[in-house]
Amino acid sequence: MDNQNGVIYNAKELGTGRVLVLGLQHMFAMFGATVLVPKLTGLSVSATLLFAGIATLFMHLVTNRKVPVFLGSSFAFLGGYAAIAPNGEKELLPYACVGVAAAGLVYLILALIIKAFGQKKVLKYFPPIVTGPIIIAIGLCLSGSAIQNCQANWIVALIAIAVVIICNIWGKGMVKIIPILLGVVASYVVSLIIDPASRVAVTQAVNDAAWFGLPVDMRNTVFGLFSGEVDGQLIAKAIITIVPISLATMMEHVGDISAISSTVGKNFIEDPGLHRTLIGDGVGTTIAALFGAPANTTYGENTGVLALTKVFDPMVIRLAAVYAIVLSFCPKFAALIEAMPTATIGGVSLILYGMISAVGVRNVVENKIDFSNTRNIIVAALILVLAIGIKYGAGDSFMIGKLSLTGLAVASIVGIVLNAVLAGKEGLTDEGADSANLGRF
Repeated sequence: MDNQNGVIYNAKELGTGRVLVLGLQHMFAMFGATVLVPKLTGLSVSATLLFAGIATLFMHLVTNRKVPVFLGSSFAFLGGYAAIAPNGEKELLPYACVGVAAAGLVYLILALIIKAFGQKKVLKYFPPIVTGPIIIAIGLCLSGSAIQNCQANWIVALIAIAVVIICNIWGKGMVKIIPILLGVVASYVVSLIIDPASRVAVTQAVNDAAWFGLPVDMRNTVFGLFSGEVDGQLIAKAIITIVPISLATMMEHVGDISAISSTVGKNFIEDPGLHRTLIGDGVGTTIAALFGAPANTTYGENTGVLALTKVFDPMVIRLAAVYAIVLSFCPKFAALIEAMPTATIGGVSLILYGMISAVGVRNVVENKIDFSNTRNIIVAALILVLAIGIKYGAGDSFMIGKLSLTGLAVASIVGIVLNAVLAGKEGLTDEGADSANLGRF
């Protein structure tokens, strides 16, 4: 533990009971967004939870258990699923999953390139002037969904926000390090008290669900395709349509790992290495897709929890992954969590997303980016405006032919390319390789 900053790197100091609760808090933080993707696409919620947990544990394995990251459902591939199965058709979703599985393998190609040519030669394209604004944009692009969720019931949302703030600032002991969990529980209970309709819906959903169920139906997986006649043209279409999305999500991956590094104060891009985190993310996505679950991505919600609690031990994240796996076999408990009030999710998300953007601001400040330099202003300005403008002004995505890219993906690509083009006579330096090596939140 870093006594000066109150940072905890070894959760064993807290004791088993507290660590178990901290893992539960991380599970609650990721749950709302993770289950939303299967609801929007028609994929299985239970399979989503199972492979989010498995992918997270695999990520920790390949990164030598050093990176406190959770892999949850990616929203970036929603356009790809919609292109192949526009109405969530069960018979078409496996074809979309083929495309997503192939997209995950592209991560491995970049990982091999980094391993072959050296990390610094690749990371010089990701200096603080690029990663800082990208991290800021991640939080700002998520902020709209938080506000929309809060609007479902501002009283419930404000209770969640108030409990999180009070517990984090004035709380003592365990209360201070589980503010998100306490905010979720308090606002959930209040919602059930003041909203009879919500209480009835939760009760019915829990009663209708079984205690135990297998999370994967093999008929709805990629393997299930080969039990009958396979449409080769549709497989080709899915791969051509969805694989290019990975070029953008890999840029988001770099931004997310930079955000985690900035929050924790350790350069995970350097150690255990970006090639390892890419392998974890890519393989996790491929395996999930093969079994009918959404693509995975590093989760900003959990980065926000890290920043808020200052408990950085990756073991806590692994516990959250185990909880997700266990929940995937229990439809009744999953129903209870799925029925969590929208406003509760909105309230805690409002704080967590803001924490992500704050980490990006600190990234820029601590690296002393010179904004008297016009080049830096242009790069940062375009990243922020493109990410936020496309998100809120162009219906979440930007179309290039049949390819749909999120605003964050477009901003990341433009920022990286523009920074390289405007490097001028001085060329690109190795500062990007050290850009994540910042202080502590």
